[in-house]
Amino acid sequence: MRILVTGGLGTVGAALVKELRGRGHHVASCDLYHQPDEIGFSVGTDVAVPLYARCDVGEFRQLERVFEKLGPFELVYHCAAEFGRWNGEDFYETLWRTNVVGTKNVIRLQERLRFRLVHFSSSEVYGDWPDLMVETVMDEYEIKQLNDYAMTKWVNEMQIRNSALQYGTETVVVRLFNTYGPGEYYSPYRSVNCRFLYCALHGLPWTVFRGHQRTSTYLADTVRTLANIAERFRAGATYNIGGDQLHSIEELSDVVLRVTGADPGLVRHRDSEILTTRVKKVDTTKAVQELGHRNTYSLEEGMRLTAAWMRSVYPEAAGGKRGDRG
Repeated sequence: MRILVTGGLGTVGAALVKELRGRGHHVASCDLYHQPDEIGFSVGTDVAVPLYARCDVGEFRQLERVFEKLGPFELVYHCAAEFGRWNGEDFYETLWRTNVVGTKNVIRLQERLRFRLVHFSSSEVYGDWPDLMVETVMDEYEIKQLNDYAMTKWVNEMQIRNSALQYGTETVVVRLFNTYGPGEYYSPYRSVNCRFLYCALHGLPWTVFRGHQRTSTYLADTVRTLANIAERFRAGATYNIGGDQLHSIEELSDVVLRVTGADPGLVRHRDSEILTTRVKKVDTTKAVQELGHRNTYSLEEGMRLTAAWMRSVYPEAAGGKRGDRG
């Protein structure tokens, strides 16, 4: 199958490209940065078969050019997005242009070219829903999204629904819950798993907000499920993809201390974080039954593997050898 992955250099996107190619698909990708296997649009291309294009999805002509030069595609995984609540607060102009205008650009091309689409939404669309987060909740109750990032992801889902009704486009929506693992490079806007590990390995303090609970899904498990959609595509379906063990942020921090051997004195505690979902209890029954979703890594095992990867890419990291042997 000929597949395009937008955001193909991101944590999930890069792993998904590798997984899909390993299954024999012809996979091209695009993202914001130059790469060795990149197509040259106005200059000569130095690789025999370019499989990458530099592209800002918020710019329609750039995205259209990817389809003209690297297409056609039967399936597009739309991973490209600005990620996270605080990233969305600090860079809200980029957030809305990339997530909302960028997704609209993808949909416009879908309406013309008729490829199938897998759109990456987020668990953040559930707002502070207090009960089990089942896919149908969004259709049965009026839920307030708590921050700009969450709002953009819900806008995307509405854009997709409207296009399906008006133009008959075929899309699957995936709502990812907290996903972590090797390949997630540190920034202060990354997942809580990534940030805690980075701080622990570098002897830096980190803050634990009390009263918050999450599941954590190891990247390899998430990506395997995402790749299964290519063979099990069902237009109009929405899937939660997440972990099966609910843990508090305090418990996650304790795991980080164990796998890194970091000083417990680095941990600071504060009351719950405002405008952030407190408890995310996810129902993944649909993904398990229809996509074969499985969580094969425990939190401690996944965090230990991620810590080992971090040590390899951040050689200045000093902490953690005691925990790694434990």
